[in-house]
Amino acid sequence: FVLKALIRSKQVIYCRFLFPALGALLFGYEIGATSCATISIKSPTLSGISWYDLSSVDVGIITSGSLYGALIGSIVAFSVADIIGRRKELILAAFLYLVGAIVTAVAPVFPVLIIGRVMYGIGIGLTMHAAPMYIAETAPSQIRGRMISLKEFSTVLGMVGGYGIGSLWVTVISGWRYMYATILPVPVIMGIGMCWLPASPRWLLLRAIQGKSNVENLQQAAIRSLLRLRGPAIADSAAEQVNEILADLAFVGEDKEATFGELFRGKCLKALTIAGGLVLFQQITGQPSVLYYAPSILQTAGFSAAADATRISILLGLLKLVMTGVSVIVIDRLGRRPLLLGGVSGMVISLFLLGSYYIFYNNVPAVAVAALLLYVGCYQLSFGPIGWLMISEIFPLKLRGRGISLAVLINFGANALVTFAFSPLKDLLGAGVLFCGFGVICVLSLFFIYFIVPETKGLTLEEIEAKCL
Repeated sequence: FVLKALIRSKQVIYCRFLFPALGALLFGYEIGATSCATISIKSPTLSGISWYDLSSVDVGIITSGSLYGALIGSIVAFSVADIIGRRKELILAAFLYLVGAIVTAVAPVFPVLIIGRVMYGIGIGLTMHAAPMYIAETAPSQIRGRMISLKEFSTVLGMVGGYGIGSLWVTVISGWRYMYATILPVPVIMGIGMCWLPASPRWLLLRAIQGKSNVENLQQAAIRSLLRLRGPAIADSAAEQVNEILADLAFVGEDKEATFGELFRGKCLKALTIAGGLVLFQQITGQPSVLYYAPSILQTAGFSAAADATRISILLGLLKLVMTGVSVIVIDRLGRRPLLLGGVSGMVISLFLLGSYYIFYNNVPAVAVAALLLYVGCYQLSFGPIGWLMISEIFPLKLRGRGISLAVLINFGANALVTFAFSPLKDLLGAGVLFCGFGVICVLSLFFIYFIVPETKGLTLEEIEAKCL
């Protein structure tokens, strides 16, 4: 009976995870679908519009519109996240996903299309802030790493789905509209699911000890929330767990009202250094650029499919999916630091190999292909899932909302900077020197991980605050 209860409890936990993970899937889908939509929308015969003759700047705005929306979403999250809570933030994100996708799909003119892209992007910013935080605060510490890494798996799955669906619609008249319309049921399901899920019990308890409402009512709400999230296996211990969390929160000083200045002092500054450093290195070690350059690398290797960008993207997306799956399986057994150190070491080797190919071995394309596949695989074992995992669990609760919003802002800001700077730097330095430069930055990130990033495997969020900060 006990074994059945535990199995059912795990099924309940994974079921609850699905709805916030849909937000990550919608983020990934946008990346894949947009790469195909830009091909469709520029076609004189297939775009189905009169304003298809877009400049490179216009295409750049379409591609990056959601990215700038995500930056806006991160700023919004900084102000409202701790007030409305993680659950309502995800409901708002689902609404913005839905409206943004509708506006994009029916856009009669270019400016309306951009408005839709930005609205969708604001939903991305809110999701990438709230989803890992909600999962971290509701998952048992023994499987927290796996649960948050599954969010990254959902992102990659969405990306592969976007490439696949985009490739189906890319040869159809007005296919770019159908690419964005196809996904419309998903934000509806996400929104309904998040309305059904309870608020994060830790957020409720934070509101309780900070005197935001009646303490006893919020404590009872936290117990009910924990029971719904974890299932019948904890029926006898839910009240005790809530009391333990309350005691831990009071012990580490969560009962005091958070101020903006606290982000840059003491424990919060250390947490911000760890989280901000990880998401910064996640981007400036070349991840957007290597993937951007992937089609030309495979084309020089003589792959017949290299002329078809969508097929190349699906191939890399499937590799990312497999390696993210490996990370999901082993992350709570091996821990965060071993995967980070091992994966980033592989990235260093791949970047120097890639740089050497363009400088010395451009007549041996197998070197470039091997380096590309090694980079993608190692990134998905390390920075890909673990960056988001660490930022969701390292901040003290009272500043978790604001801290994660700053980390997400750093992530999307660095992504925008690297994406913007890649082409000019490649023209100035050459691809070989540029990839070697990314390799040097990757070596610096290894030192950062070794000396700064703690191991959080198996610790509760309150234990992480007490022991690691």
